[in-house]
Amino acid sequence: MSAEANRPTQDRNVQSNAERRYTVRRADLPLSCPMPSMALWNSHPRVFLPIEAERESKCPYCGAVYVLED
Repeated sequence: MSAEANRPTQDRNVQSNAERRYTVRRADLPLSCPMPSMALWNSHPRVFLPIEAERESKCPYCGAVYVLED
């Protein structure tokens, strides 16, 4: 496993909306799309997403799906 994979999600430099499915952890909550680690200059307005009850949430702007891992 790479060192990048072991870094916390919020520490990774992720291009916004580059993927369609993201795995998040409780440490990443509250969940917003785009996430704080994503480049914001070309993205949509930040929206907070409920994820704890269903363990999955979809962004109404870009369609990215977030899955709560733990």
